[in-house]
Amino acid sequence: MGVDPTRASIARVYDAFLGGKDNYEIDRQVFQSVQKVAPEAQELALENRGFLIRACRFLAGQAGISQFLDCGSGLPTAENIHQVVQRINPDARVVYIDNDPVVLAHGRALLEENDRTHFVSADIFHPEEILENQEIRQYLDFSEPLAFLQLGTLHHYDGPRERPARIMREYVDALPSGSYIAISHFLDPENEHSELARRMEHVFLHSPMGSGTFRTRAELLELFCGLELVDPGLTFCAEWWPDGPRTRPLSPVQQSIAGGVARKP
Repeated sequence: MGVDPTRASIARVYDAFLGGKDNYEIDRQVFQSVQKVAPEAQELALENRGFLIRACRFLAGQAGISQFLDCGSGLPTAENIHQVVQRINPDARVVYIDNDPVVLAHGRALLEENDRTHFVSADIFHPEEILENQEIRQYLDFSEPLAFLQLGTLHHYDGPRERPARIMREYVDALPSGSYIAISHFLDPENEHSELARRMEHVFLHSPMGSGTFRTRAELLELFCGLELVDPGLTFCAEWWPDGPRTRPLSPVQQSIAGGVARKP
C-alpha cells in the first residue's frame, strides 16, 4: 500500500499537532481546522504524549512490566515508548503495531537500531488479527504479564459507537493475569466545556481524516472492561500523576482528553 498525499493520515495529523515534519498539507489542514474551533487544540496531542510517557514510566518501573504491546504507534517523536521503558529496564521488549505506510517506513528504520523493539503491520481494530499474529507472539510471551496500550487510538474507530468496548473486551480476555492496560481518549467532559468538545469532534469527523469521537466518562470506563483502575483512576490526562504541582487551571482542551491505567487480576 502506497502513501496517498491527498488523504489525511491519523499518524501524520498527530505529527502535525506535535509540530513534527512528517506530514502533508492535507494533514496540516485538519490541524488548522481544529485550531479554528479551539486555538489550544495542540494541547490534545501534547497531553496525550505526556500521559503516554508517565504511564509507561509507571508500568516499566513500579509495575515491573517488561513487555509492551502498543496499538497504533504513530510516527516516532520525542520520547517514544521504547525509549521511556528501556531507560528503566534495558531488557524491556516493545512491539509497535500500525498499518500506516509512512509509519511502517519509520518503523523499519527503528528496527535497525534496537533489537528489543519490533514493528508489526496489522489493524488494531481486529483483535483476532493481533492476538493470532505469529510475529507478535514471537516477540512477546503471552504467558507472562504485559502492558497493552491503546493511547489516542480508540477514538479513531469509525464504526458503531459501542464497538470499541467490545474490541477491548476481546483483548482483555486474552491478556495474561497481572497484565495492565493503558488507554487515553478524547473526552466529552460533560460540563461547560462540552460544547467545545463536540465542536472539535464535528471538525475531526468532517475533516479529510474522518475520525475523532469524544466519549463521556461513563463510555470511557466501559473500555476498561471492569478492571481495577490504578490510582488516580480515569482522569484528565493532565491530572494523571503530573510531574509537578499544578500552578494554573486546566484549559478547556486539557479537559477534553482523559486517560487511565488498569490491572488484570
